[in-house]
Amino acid sequence: MTEQDRVTVNDPRGPVNNGEGHQYVFYGAGVDWMIRKGVESLRIAHEDRVRLADRFVPPVGYRVAADRLEKPGSVVLLTGPPGSGRRAAAIMLLHGFEEDGGIDQEGARFEELPAIAEDESLLAPGEGDRFLLDLSGIADEETYRKAQRRLAVRRSQVQEAGAHMVVILPSVMEHAHAPDFEPHTVKLERPRGVAVITRYLRMDRMPFSPADLASADFQHLCDRSPMRELARLAGLVRAARDSGRFGADFAGWLDQAMHAVTDRAGEVGLQVAAVRTVPERALLLATAMFEEAHADIVYEAWHGLMKTVGYEEEATTELARTDFGERLTGLGIERDPDGRLRFERLAYADAVRTYFWANFPGVRDDLRNWIGRAAGLRGLTTDDRVNVVVHFGERALAVGRPDHLFALVVRWADRATGTPCDPRAVAALELGLGHERFGGWFRKRMYEYVVKPGSLSNGLVRVLTVACFQSLAATHPDQAVVRLHYLAVRKGKEAREAREALLDLVGRDRRLYRLLIDRLRDRAHRDPHGADPHLQLLTELLRSDRAPDPPHWPDLFLGWKTVFSQPATELWGPLVSSWLNAVAGDSTRKMALDVMVGATCGRAAALHRLYAIACVWAGSTHHPSRAAVAVLFWQYIDHVQYGRPERADTEPRTMEEA
Repeated sequence: MTEQDRVTVNDPRGPVNNGEGHQYVFYGAGVDWMIRKGVESLRIAHEDRVRLADRFVPPVGYRVAADRLEKPGSVVLLTGPPGSGRRAAAIMLLHGFEEDGGIDQEGARFEELPAIAEDESLLAPGEGDRFLLDLSGIADEETYRKAQRRLAVRRSQVQEAGAHMVVILPSVMEHAHAPDFEPHTVKLERPRGVAVITRYLRMDRMPFSPADLASADFQHLCDRSPMRELARLAGLVRAARDSGRFGADFAGWLDQAMHAVTDRAGEVGLQVAAVRTVPERALLLATAMFEEAHADIVYEAWHGLMKTVGYEEEATTELARTDFGERLTGLGIERDPDGRLRFERLAYADAVRTYFWANFPGVRDDLRNWIGRAAGLRGLTTDDRVNVVVHFGERALAVGRPDHLFALVVRWADRATGTPCDPRAVAALELGLGHERFGGWFRKRMYEYVVKPGSLSNGLVRVLTVACFQSLAATHPDQAVVRLHYLAVRKGKEAREAREALLDLVGRDRRLYRLLIDRLRDRAHRDPHGADPHLQLLTELLRSDRAPDPPHWPDLFLGWKTVFSQPATELWGPLVSSWLNAVAGDSTRKMALDVMVGATCGRAAALHRLYAIACVWAGSTHHPSRAAVAVLFWQYIDHVQYGRPERADTEPRTMEEA
């Protein structure tokens, strides 16, 4: 089975999870940039796990691991060669608790932990939570020793909380495994490749028989290829079928797909060797980067590329040169009836992009600058622009240049005008955040940007907000809260958008809600003179419409205690009134009145302010329920202020009796 974070990584037509429907989502459902070849996403959304479960073939050793993980507090360590399906097995082991009905989906976390922990990263597991820790990418002993020390702490926390954790150990570090790993370690071996691809093909409703899979070349691929390559092969078979360009039978589709995975690199190498002129090579690459875009746009991008690399065109008129159509035909490029360009052979564009980035390292800076401009060409649709970003991002990350991708994020965000958020910048940043190898690099870069003093451009604040809300929150929610917090306490309209995103995010999760309360209380106590924006945010967070339902009174008590320990501000009115309204609408929430009064710790100024707010609130409209709530609230205040013993004896049993 595929060894990847997002199971549709090699699926060019699979579904995309863009998070909850929210005002920060900027593009339509047709954009499938997260699921391209080579994009290693850290998302493990529920719908992705369900799709993976439909296609999953357990590797050897899977059942042993499942039995060991079943007990609450269990930690299972997986070993096995790369390509054996370790990652997919880890995800399915944890997902199995949902399938068996053993975990409440609403209450339990399913989260991937960063291999190299950041200072602000917290675990705080709860009963039934599930964690994946993938250490397979660690290749040096010092980093691995640090990771093992961190793992020991996490194991203890998971065991004490009754949670579950699966850890993928690095295969190249077997000699450095801690001795106490042995009792918890399960070795996996790859499943039969033909079983994996058969499962994929059947889920895609492919019309085939066992005889169609009997060729020696196909069997060789199944026996030797990593699981993710088999998933890619199945995806290419489906792409060949769906394109309608490669016949109407399974044998033709499979033949095209096998050529795509085995021969394309060599074919591109031969073509580039035969094509020696700058214009021809530039057109080949421009078409690969802008495949499926209109021919006129590719033409403009082509000329932009030649200019970027310093090529001076012939002085003769264009009418005297080889025409554009002839150039396309000579390079094996088709123009469809709508005027869009594509290569004649399946998956050829991807092979062209891979070849140029691997074999022309000296022009990578030029290619970054070219894409920075060309991705904004007029006539490109939003999907076209995002596709170009993905094509560039895949190659930049594949050759170890995340800085090239992030530089474009900043460039596009800084220049965004007239739109809420530049889709190119968001796509590029989310692509980086979801990458298996460089996701941590992008998270750290974001952190460095949000914490440094000085101003960020309005566009970049918006891009960082969107990426935190709809991408980072799905994989590393604690880190999303931290970054949104820094953005939310800045000044300006964009900070308000970050604040709304932050409050929306924590309002869905009690643990994140408590995390933000603790952060804001800490900032308020640590720096009283600079606490204003944090106190404002805390006051807004503690309103009744922001609190989880049902409210967790100890969390609210701690937050209110911090607010009421400070001098009263105009923000107290909306906060207190929101809870008076909540109690008036639902008598089961009258606990809020007692807890709120208790949070004043008997401070006279705070009690007087609460009393005055209730007076204004009760007098704003003559309604019996308001009067009853106000009377009850005043009784709680009197009891704390004057120690009147009659409170417990005379408290109304219902709101109507007040």
